[in-house]
Amino acid sequence: MLCGLGCTIRKVRGRIVIDDGFIAVMARRDEEQVQKRFGKRVRELRKQGGLSQEALALACGLDRTYIGGVERGERNISLLNIHRIAAALGVSARELF
Repeated sequence: MLCGLGCTIRKVRGRIVIDDGFIAVMARRDEEQVQKRFGKRVRELRKQGGLSQEALALACGLDRTYIGGVERGERNISLLNIHRIAAALGVSARELF
């Protein structure tokens, strides 16, 4: 169904979705690149601060293997964990991107 403003209204999984043409689904390859760039930046800042993965993990209350996964771009990290890592590194969350 079309709305009066040129958008499409449809039902997806029981929810009403208004598609105005400005929201696009990110391709899986692009998602992976975002995660890899983020992880690379975390690793850079961690090494600049002279921290091991284990020391960073302890400082932000996360597991060492989780930090390793983030740095390798294997984790789709939550907003809360982004802020935990940023605080442990002594930077703003913005500086991780």
